Amino acid sequence: MTDIVLDCDPGHDDAIALLLAAAADEIDLRAVTTVAGNHTLENTTRNARRLLTLIDRDDVPVGRGCAAPLTRELTIAEYVHGETGIDGPELPDPEVPLDDRHGVDLLVDAARAADGITLVPTGPLTNVAMALRKYPDLTDHVDEIVLMGGAVAEGNITPSAEFNVFVDPEAARVVFEADVPTTMVGLDVTHQARVGPDGIGDLRETSHVGSIVAELLDFAADYYRETHGWDAYPIHDAVAVAQVMDEGIVDTERMRVDVETRGEFTAGRTVCDVVGVVEDRVPNADVGLDLDRDRFVDLLLAELAKYD
Repeated sequence: MTDIVLDCDPGHDDAIALLLAAAADEIDLRAVTTVAGNHTLENTTRNARRLLTLIDRDDVPVGRGCAAPLTRELTIAEYVHGETGIDGPELPDPEVPLDDRHGVDLLVDAARAADGITLVPTGPLTNVAMALRKYPDLTDHVDEIVLMGGAVAEGNITPSAEFNVFVDPEAARVVFEADVPTTMVGLDVTHQARVGPDGIGDLRETSHVGSIVAELLDFAADYYRETHGWDAYPIHDAVAVAQVMDEGIVDTERMRVDVETRGEFTAGRTVCDVVGVVEDRVPNADVGLDLDRDRFVDLLLAELAKYD
């Protein structure tokens, strides 16, 4: 079993990642920390608590993290996720309490308390960067970071940048330069994790929670239908959780990843040295290049069926 802290900004795909992590026998969800990204911190924190209330997991502490990037103004994705951040299904009011600790402190306390922790950030990397800066010994307590963010070849908020890294590229640079084994699950992989009408129908049949997930996908798929012409929604963040559960579901290659923070057209780009052309830059991440989509969808359906 892998002890994890899920650092997230729910967000439809973060919501599904959280529900997947909470169901998985392979994972001990030690804490959930929230960050501003897909929506404001107020809404992402409320959404995390609503989701844990839905599945009756008041044993998982929730820490409210950073409300803004390290140096930039916040960009949110209300145009994808709606006014609440997880528009679509009816969810309960939050009854799971908010931990007294700041999310950064909760993340670090959970890492120190566990016998090695895996951090799974599925939003902007502000909390993780702040934790690394504030507590340099954190690297001694983290076995791995498996993050959803970045891309080798494409962007989704600019032609060059993936949203999570774009929101706080300075934080992403801190994380990629940290002395911690890191796996990057980026758009090259997660755009393969699309679930369309047939898959949504299968999700409705799994459990009450599966039907909630289907409603989340129904709402979020409208954006991709209008912008990409896809009749499906890529469940980005759940792929990072799935990789922790079933290593190898994502094919990776070791390479150097640097984060652009200043480019007029490229701020937030993860610059991946795929063929090792820069000899003096040591590889620092396992970068996802391909996904076993059928295995991913089967895993998702099986785990959500556990909620009945």
